[in-house]
Amino acid sequence: MAEDWQESGFGIYVHWPFCTSKCPYCDFNSHVAAEIDQSRWVRAYLHEIDRYAEEVPGRVLTSVFFGGGTPSLMAPETVAAVIERIRHHWPAANDLEITLEANPGSVEAGRFRGYADAGVNRVSMGFQALNDADLKRLGRLHTVKEALAAFDIARSQFDRVSFDLIYARQDQSLADWQAELSQAVSLAIDHLSLYQLTIEAGTAFGDRYDAGKLRGLPDDDLAADMYQATQEICGEAGFEAYEVSNHAKPGAESRHNLIYWRYGDYVGIGPGAHGRLTISGQRYATETPLAPQVWLNQAEETGGESLRRALSRRDQAEEFLMMGLRLTEGLDMRRFERLAGEPLDRRALAHLEDIGMIARDGHRMRVTNAGRMVLNAVITEFLAG
Repeated sequence: MAEDWQESGFGIYVHWPFCTSKCPYCDFNSHVAAEIDQSRWVRAYLHEIDRYAEEVPGRVLTSVFFGGGTPSLMAPETVAAVIERIRHHWPAANDLEITLEANPGSVEAGRFRGYADAGVNRVSMGFQALNDADLKRLGRLHTVKEALAAFDIARSQFDRVSFDLIYARQDQSLADWQAELSQAVSLAIDHLSLYQLTIEAGTAFGDRYDAGKLRGLPDDDLAADMYQATQEICGEAGFEAYEVSNHAKPGAESRHNLIYWRYGDYVGIGPGAHGRLTISGQRYATETPLAPQVWLNQAEETGGESLRRALSRRDQAEEFLMMGLRLTEGLDMRRFERLAGEPLDRRALAHLEDIGMIARDGHRMRVTNAGRMVLNAVITEFLAG
């Protein structure tokens, strides 16, 4: 009998934790470092790849994703060595996707040619805004002109290029966002990631917000209007919402992120990386130390994991539910029942369907447009049931 992860594929996430500066809204595991011994880092990555290959050999690999931090600060030789070792251990799907995240300020043509030669075939760029005043306010080091120049370099080297924008920014009006997004869809190739600004504890924005110094944030009604405008403008331009914050032309969805949302297995390598691995029929959650030096020392000596926890059937079912409901396609309720050992709560299903938050089609269930506006509440209703 096929293991559950085979429903959704197998991928590898490689975390590069370094940035040239820390953005005030960012709660990712990113660090500013004056010097980086890339040869030492690549040896640690290769050691971890070898270790995981012994545990889960022979799987067909769907995706590799270099995230961060700012992976476009990695030497092309570092990226090439990691990809070569991964390909050595696992057979690749015919449409293997290898993505590298890039900040516009770290892009230059020679480096991108090196990434393409190494095997990278998709780039995800962190634009975040298309006006210089907001870029400065967001702590970004690039200008709009530099972002567009970087985008031109990227699309000259890669067929698939995505970029990110943040909306619901300080003092941003609905008209401002509509104009900016219209410009974005006119530039985009096949994929856009569009995130509402959230204020996270422990960030510079979080500290300012707590002190009452982060002014001009939109109220909930304006933020909801911006979300709705996002769906309309992207849909009209052919960038359908396949996930809450991600829009793509048909066939251009991020295969790596689909592994997460469809609840496949993935190896997480690097400081702060998470993983989900099924070994001998048991799915495990893995974590690694957040501090780069701690992870590096540990990966060189014994292995980079700080935690490996067996997930119960209920744990897996709840994770599958929380991830699957983010997708426009929804999820297969029979798979939930196989994982949980019991079906979804019938009262929650009936109630949420009655009030228009979900829709069912045979064995599939998805969140409606109205439900996506309050997705956390929908998930809570199921978990409470």
